[in-house]
Amino acid sequence: MEAYQAEFIEFMLRAGVLTFGDFVTKSGRKTPYFFNTGKIDSGAKMARLGEFYARALIAAEKGAGGGTIDCLFGPAYKGIPLVVAAAIALARDHGRDVPFAFNRKETKDHGEGGAIVGHKLKDGERVMIVEDVTTAGTSVRESMELLAATAKVKVTGLIVSIDRQEKGQGELSALDELRGSFGIDARAIVKLDDVVEHLHGREIDGRVVLDDRVMGAIRDYRALYGSATR
Repeated sequence: MEAYQAEFIEFMLRAGVLTFGDFVTKSGRKTPYFFNTGKIDSGAKMARLGEFYARALIAAEKGAGGGTIDCLFGPAYKGIPLVVAAAIALARDHGRDVPFAFNRKETKDHGEGGAIVGHKLKDGERVMIVEDVTTAGTSVRESMELLAATAKVKVTGLIVSIDRQEKGQGELSALDELRGSFGIDARAIVKLDDVVEHLHGREIDGRVVLDDRVMGAIRDYRALYGSATR
């Protein structure tokens, strides 16, 4: 784990994005931890979050199967502020002025029309999807269909905040399923393994949030829902 990933974990904890307790996911699973970038509620926090996404995007360009990213795409709704923040951080901190686009939930039939706002996608462009988390991969699959219907672009990858490392539609994780289905470089800023390794027993701002009791609950959860690959 690189230093910026450890910083990301602590930032998410302090921002209330990463919490531990008793929660129910959208898929109906009872989970001892929850990760929600919707808790980011200020300009300073969003700017900081964009920095972490930008670091992960730069790593994706340099990684296996990488290459220059021509456009960032943020699925509505949570992907919209994330893709804007990431694009700003890329320009400000890395000298990479990358266009971005996002979709409307409902296609507009007046004005400029269409379902996509921002950069006008062109045939042959390499697009990276920017999302918060993915459990079943539903929004990403919908984005792939929308992008394919808009132009002959190549979706090269997906960046999410955390890989929960749990079963998606089958035994593999959602990210592994997306890699297999679409041949994309699906990656996360951090994995659940990283979170556990960094926080278990560690005091952050005077308290240990991931103690042995919470660790036991996470192990039980992973025994039920952990993916076949990590």
